[in-house]
Amino acid sequence: MKEPTFRFNGYTDDWEKKKLGDIACKVTQKNTSRQYVETLTNSAEQGIISQSDYFDREISSKENIDGYYIVEDNDFVYNPRISTTAPVGPVNRNKLGRTGVMSPLYTVFKPHDVNNSYLEWFFKSSYWHQFMYFNGDTGARSDRFAIKDAVFFDMPIPTPHIDEQRKIGRFLSEMDNLVTLHQRKCDALKELKKGMLQKMFPKEGAKVPEFRFNGFTGDWEQRKLGEVFEQTSNFVTPNDDIELWSLTVEDGLTPKTERYNREFLVKKEGNFKEVRPGDIVYNPMNMTLGAVGYNGTDKSVAVSGYYTTMIAKSDNDAYYINTWLKSPQAILLYRTYATGSLVEKQRVQFPTLSEIPASFPEYEEQKRIGSYFSNLDNLITLHQSKCDELKKIKKGLLQKMFI
Repeated sequence: MKEPTFRFNGYTDDWEKKKLGDIACKVTQKNTSRQYVETLTNSAEQGIISQSDYFDREISSKENIDGYYIVEDNDFVYNPRISTTAPVGPVNRNKLGRTGVMSPLYTVFKPHDVNNSYLEWFFKSSYWHQFMYFNGDTGARSDRFAIKDAVFFDMPIPTPHIDEQRKIGRFLSEMDNLVTLHQRKCDALKELKKGMLQKMFPKEGAKVPEFRFNGFTGDWEQRKLGEVFEQTSNFVTPNDDIELWSLTVEDGLTPKTERYNREFLVKKEGNFKEVRPGDIVYNPMNMTLGAVGYNGTDKSVAVSGYYTTMIAKSDNDAYYINTWLKSPQAILLYRTYATGSLVEKQRVQFPTLSEIPASFPEYEEQKRIGSYFSNLDNLITLHQSKCDELKKIKKGLLQKMFI
């Protein structure tokens, strides 16, 4: 049997091809005495978790789980429900450290003579999908994959020596732990930012925020937003020097994805606005959701001509304004001042935005707050980029470490 593209040094033995039924046996033991009461579910994204955690409530009834399969620690479960992330249905391992039960719609199997971690990562790859496509189908229901048990357990599993299996499983698990570590750091920083957005701007009726940097004591001054920034309208045609970017609630101003079709520009020439370095841009239709972006790069970019572009007036910090415009306090104001009879069609055009009153500190305090959030955003971006990079590396290795 041929070798994988990527292989650890010191391993030269040929890989064997075994059937799944040679290294695992189907679990058929049912919960007849209702010994176990926790119903589990197999999610493509979250793996095997408690049904009550996944649905926020119990779907199964304790009266009808006597026909459910018993799923012990380290048992594997195949879920025939298909999705974008699991086109033939997911196979996951019970790593909860406890026994539960699962609907007989699932296929439960117990591995033997194989490293559990290796087998788990094999099923996270796409190598077994071709076998499934060739031997099964989506059946009568388009959301479920249909394959007979006897055929499923004939699935070929590439199996190197047990030591190499352990090495592969451990390496990919460590890579996954790194991804999780960076994601947790990123999520923690996002939660910190969320909390500071609540505390570093005055709440309604207050003249100062709950949290303030040392050295600043005066009351914040109420101004109309039109006094701190002004609208710009520089129309451009995207080209190699001025790229077309997107504006999203989640990521702010961000490059277009690879799915973007440049031929569309031919019909829309000149209908795009320039966002220069330090400029702010927002979507009037999604302002109540916080669709605001800041160009922190050293180059101009283009956005939809429907968006509103702005620049901070003198003695006002652009990053401070960008941050405040996405704060909970600001979003409450947009919802009050937005025009449009239907909620889904409410807009905050610039003439409306410019009349909204808000409390602002002096320039030096604005700069301090803007710098704080700029550093925080850079840290979030750093950890998210590292997380995305590691995910990409892991995905590539999954395609190279199996046959």
